[in-house]
Amino acid sequence: MESTEEKSGSALSFYVTGFVYLLFNLRIAVDPISSALATLKQIASTAPYVAGITFVIVSVLQYASGGEKVPWPQRFRLFFTIGIFAGLVYGIYDYTGGGTLQ
Repeated sequence: MESTEEKSGSALSFYVTGFVYLLFNLRIAVDPISSALATLKQIASTAPYVAGITFVIVSVLQYASGGEKVPWPQRFRLFFTIGIFAGLVYGIYDYTGGGTLQ
């Protein structure tokens, strides 16, 4: 059984990972409404890919562990981590002008 300190540290790392996921997918625009819409569009466009990759990795982990289920907090933490990398790559692509027409 986990101690209270381990549970609070685990919850803290979960929330920090979720916050960093949102931070890496944040898209800055002229006004706050445009920023919120651009951020939501960014998350909506990358979430299916991130969810698919997470599903495959969780399936491999469960197969490798003999069918033992991966707990949901670890699944979400894995989703956030993959989403951070996807947001970083997509953000670099956007901010370097890759997403604009000339």
